Amino acid sequence: MQTKTKDTQEAVTVPATVERDVYGEGYDWMASVTGTSWNELSAWGRDGWDLGSWPYIIFAVAQTEDEQGKLFGYCTYVEGDVTARWYRTRDARSLAISKEAYWYWASGQADGPEALEGLDPQEFRPIDGLCEPFNPSWAK
Repeated sequence: MQTKTKDTQEAVTVPATVERDVYGEGYDWMASVTGTSWNELSAWGRDGWDLGSWPYIIFAVAQTEDEQGKLFGYCTYVEGDVTARWYRTRDARSLAISKEAYWYWASGQADGPEALEGLDPQEFRPIDGLCEPFNPSWAK
């Protein structure tokens, strides 16, 4: 699939996303991701807050390489609509996931840090421990 990276605006060829199953739901979409380049991502941030709200909002990540180096992708399934984004760096992808997660948490559409309750979802604020992938060994 041809696309442009969000951070460097390069034209790149990347693995296709698993498109929506019009007759299914989020769990069906997750099952169709199995065995592809994409992997579901259920938690985010140092403390492993919910990322999305399964089966309505699901995040997935992928990684590939081209002649220029590594590429880092993430996609969202939101009530049947699937959108993919690609980045040249892992940090750029992590920041993009953090911004989208912040929006869902601050708007109350997913369970996230209590500190975000009542904040404007449009005004991303970097919060300690938010802009990093969840690693269970870091969890308290």
